[in-house]
Amino acid sequence: MGGLRLLRRHAAAFGRFAGLGSGVTLVASGALVLLAQWIPWMAANALTTVASTVIATELHARVSFGQGRPGLACHLKSAATMALGWLVTSAAVGSLAMLCPGAGVVLRQTVYLSATALVGIGRYVVLRLAVFAERAPRPRTTDGARSRAAYDAVA
Repeated sequence: MGGLRLLRRHAAAFGRFAGLGSGVTLVASGALVLLAQWIPWMAANALTTVASTVIATELHARVSFGQGRPGLACHLKSAATMALGWLVTSAAVGSLAMLCPGAGVVLRQTVYLSATALVGIGRYVVLRLAVFAERAPRPRTTDGARSRAAYDAVA
C-alpha cells in the first residue's frame, strides 16, 4: 500500500511540475519572440532563461515539491540545470537555422518548445533527486540519541 501511495505522490508532484513548468515556459516563449525582435536570439534566450529559471525555481520549490522558499543554494543548483537546458535549446534552434535558414517563427518555436520539453523531463529528475530531495527525518530518543527502533520505524 505504501508503494502505491509513494507512486501517487510522485506522479502528483510531476504533474504540478509539468503544469507550472509548461506555463512558465509558454510565457517565456512569448517573451523570447518579442525580445528577439530587438536583440539577437541567443541573448534573448539567455535573458528569458534566467528570468524563467528564477520564477520556476520558486514555484517548483513551493508548489511542486512542497519545500517552502528555496535558498540561494537551491537557486544555484537549479540554475545549473537550466544552463544545460539553455545549451540544449540553443543547439536545437541553432541546428535548425543551419539546416533550414528560412525557418519561420512557428517552426523555430516548435523546435524550441520540443527541446524545452526534453530539458524539462531531465530537470524534473535532477531537481527531485538532488535539489529538492526528500530527506527522512532522523528520529531521536528523549535524551537526543538516535534510536535504532525509531529509525527503523521511519525507514
